[in-house]
Amino acid sequence: MSTTTRSAAASTGAPEVQHLPPQWEPTPVRPSLPIGVAVFSVLIALLGLVVLASGILFLLNAYLGTAIPTQLLIVHQVDIVGAAVLVLLGAVLMGVATALWNQEAWALYTTVVALFLGLGYLFFTSTITVIFLVFLVLFVYLLAVRHHFF
Repeated sequence: MSTTTRSAAASTGAPEVQHLPPQWEPTPVRPSLPIGVAVFSVLIALLGLVVLASGILFLLNAYLGTAIPTQLLIVHQVDIVGAAVLVLLGAVLMGVATALWNQEAWALYTTVVALFLGLGYLFFTSTITVIFLVFLVLFVYLLAVRHHFF
């Protein structure tokens, strides 16, 4: 600023304003959610919801009797312990689906390990079918998009 401008600003009583850029704050870098992971997590959540509902309906039928009609039961050949395991498994599947949606690494590795175990089981029991190919494609896809997880 020149001396005449400073004196004019000082004589008017206006404060001198300096134009600085806004203060820099780091923002967390969150990679975008791959569409395949989004679809896969929604499918896992739906499966978890069905498994959870089947366990809960069976337990309610077992303990309340006529409150839940037998036509609503999804599974019929299970005992009380099996229904409790279904409830637990459904809750775990819902948690893994939520964590996959939020791109958490532990959910990715849990899903990859589960797919690998499923592939091993299907391979060694000589049941290489469409399910085997779907598991294989999902396994390779999840390994390919692992850099999107943190």
